[in-house]
Amino acid sequence: MRFNANQLTGRARTAQSSATQTLLAASGNKVLRNTYALLAMTLLFSAAVATASVNFQWPAPGIILTLVGYFGLLFMVYKLQNSAWALPAVFALTGFMGYTLGPMLTHSLNLPGGGQTVSLALAATGATFLALSAYVLITRRDFSFMGGFLFCGMVIALVAGLAAVFFELTALSLAVSAMVAMLSAGMILFETSRIVNGGETNYVLATVSLFVSIFNLFTSLLSLFGMGNSNE
Repeated sequence: MRFNANQLTGRARTAQSSATQTLLAASGNKVLRNTYALLAMTLLFSAAVATASVNFQWPAPGIILTLVGYFGLLFMVYKLQNSAWALPAVFALTGFMGYTLGPMLTHSLNLPGGGQTVSLALAATGATFLALSAYVLITRRDFSFMGGFLFCGMVIALVAGLAAVFFELTALSLAVSAMVAMLSAGMILFETSRIVNGGETNYVLATVSLFVSIFNLFTSLLSLFGMGNSNE
């Protein structure tokens, strides 16, 4: 009887574990669907704002206003993540980022082969995002171990990027762009795996994380390709 009781207990634990995994998978799929739907809308909205910024020649906000606006709106999204104001906050953040992208696009388009540079950066960003997302969705690998490394890397990149701007160091700007591109690819793997494996249950925060990673990847590649063309 003791053996049978242990056997029944083991089976019950196995069944409970299977049920838990099923619930986590279902929850992850729901968060993933909501995240991709909101991500598509925010990308389109941000692109529309960036296009308007280019067409109407809106002035660049400057490094101070950019940082204050970005971190202020990002803080607001995190503060309102579970309220009805979360979605307006997300669109405010992504719209502001689209506005800051406008002057960069204008500068790139004015370079020799600027249209080709923008198209190439856009295509490379889309292909990278799709490839990395597909890899995680197919393999369902857990990349949560990369969290600490990616956070430290972004802090270093931010400090180095500010130094490159204030001291006008072209070589450092090039290195920072390459570093941010790599870190952004890692962030896409990290965040997608968190969604798939149940580590992220808030689709608003998941959307913002993926949007920022895609934005940073695109701007980094745009800077790299633009520098390459300007040196030709």
